[in-house]
Amino acid sequence: MPLVSLLLITQWLTGCELFSRPASQSPATTEPETPVEATDPSQCPPIETVVCAEPEVKVVERVIERNYEKVVEVPVAKDRMVLGSEESVTVEPGGLTLRALIDTGAATSSLSVLEMVPFERDGNQWVRFQLSAGEEAKPVKIELPIKRHVRVSRPGFDRQRRPVVDMSLTVGEVTHMVEVNLIQRDEFEFPLLVGRNFLKDAAVVDVSRKGVQGKPQLPSFSK
Repeated sequence: MPLVSLLLITQWLTGCELFSRPASQSPATTEPETPVEATDPSQCPPIETVVCAEPEVKVVERVIERNYEKVVEVPVAKDRMVLGSEESVTVEPGGLTLRALIDTGAATSSLSVLEMVPFERDGNQWVRFQLSAGEEAKPVKIELPIKRHVRVSRPGFDRQRRPVVDMSLTVGEVTHMVEVNLIQRDEFEFPLLVGRNFLKDAAVVDVSRKGVQGKPQLPSFSK
């Protein structure tokens, strides 16, 4: 009886040990582990560097044009007179006061005359013409030697060959001897055009005004 009891107790202890063993240690369910083989580094794919592209930036240039009006103040010398676009001018010889246009675009002064006739005197070329201060005024006959001839072209007209003579022009209190080219013309708005050969170093022109100098004052000569 004691032997039978000992065997029963031994089997019972063995059964408890089987039930208390972890499942991972169970001989029926445990599988042999597969060995891990070492990897050769030379067989690995190369590592590629990925560079992210910078975002495209569009620059839009906007050009704004601005027009500025530049005002330039030109100093006027005290020894220069101011002329308007139209002035009264006395011409010599003749002693006539004519309505003149101050023409800064003309290199020389120009005078409209009547009955212009060239002739020769003492082997030199002269010109005879009549000059009038108005339709009702009596013309004055003038004879002057010809210095040279010039060709003048105007829009809509043929080139003209004009004689050039020396004449004295007086504007205000200023008198200059200048070259004047002569043109025969019956109808004219301004019988005299005062060019740059009179204006240079003598006057400045204010085109917004007329008759600034008033009546010409001829120089007085002491005897």
